[in-house]
Amino acid sequence: MNMMQALRQLSAEQQVGLLFVLVFGGLLMVSVTALLVSLQSKPPEWIERHRLFKRDLRAVWVGAVTFWLAWVSGPLGATLLFGAFSFLALREFITLTHTRRSDHRSLILAFFVVLPVQYLLVGNRHFDLFTVFIPVYVFLAIPVISALAGDPERFLERNAKIQWGITVCVYGLSHAPALLLLNFPSAPGRGAILVFFLVIVAAVAQIVQEAFSRWLRSRPVARAISRSFSVRAWILGALSGAAAGGLLFWITPFKPAQALAMGLLAGGAGTLGEFVMKALKKDAGVAYWGNRAAVTGAVGLLDRVAPLAFAAPVFFHSARWYFKL
Repeated sequence: MNMMQALRQLSAEQQVGLLFVLVFGGLLMVSVTALLVSLQSKPPEWIERHRLFKRDLRAVWVGAVTFWLAWVSGPLGATLLFGAFSFLALREFITLTHTRRSDHRSLILAFFVVLPVQYLLVGNRHFDLFTVFIPVYVFLAIPVISALAGDPERFLERNAKIQWGITVCVYGLSHAPALLLLNFPSAPGRGAILVFFLVIVAAVAQIVQEAFSRWLRSRPVARAISRSFSVRAWILGALSGAAAGGLLFWITPFKPAQALAMGLLAGGAGTLGEFVMKALKKDAGVAYWGNRAAVTGAVGLLDRVAPLAFAAPVFFHSARWYFKL
């Protein structure tokens, strides 16, 4: 208990710095261990599993370094960084969806008007406007611009795909840097910690859900979308996110029970979001968004940030509503 009190008495910058030391230290230990193990002779099937593990480990390193850069650069740098994530993720999404020449004006609006305006609203703390800008104004503007192009071929499908891409890649992800700007009267300056909390909870829930999906071999919810996603695995993943959130309560403005509840919400939403994105990939006929030369060093960027894009809005609005921010 004394240790917990000492940790909670640290400043927000000291707490985040300590967390990054622990994260990078853990990643370094895992990387060294993986290197030493790889030097030993192993059967071919183990080599393939080790290759996939190294791919995922490399992606975790990229993510950890990226979020460290976001932290040291402050709210402005973090907002710009997530804006770049949104641009690249939306590019991956649109590349794998059916569009026509008549959609070019709608796509220009999405990339060069909607995206920067959304992040400008976030950076200026216009929370009430940034939460309705895309669901109201943009969703009305996109089909109008598309209709003015005079091409009715697959009109509903084309516009729905563009709007859904904006929803996930821009609207969803923009809620992550918005957490930096939330001001808790009882714990000022904790925005960066909330982003760290969200990322850790979403990652833990996703990893545990995928692991138990392979081990439990339960009946899948939708075999045509995923042969591994099951209700039991999803529940265990969400509960793991809640447990991770509860363990991290000391760095947040939350009490232990509140941290558990926020972890449960974020973890459950993130894993469901990944399941939805699998359905979209099945529809597009691809295994990954992007390619192996993507920003993450592994598969597509959207594969890595999809859980965050679903968890961030749920986490942001739940925290803002409950704490009346």
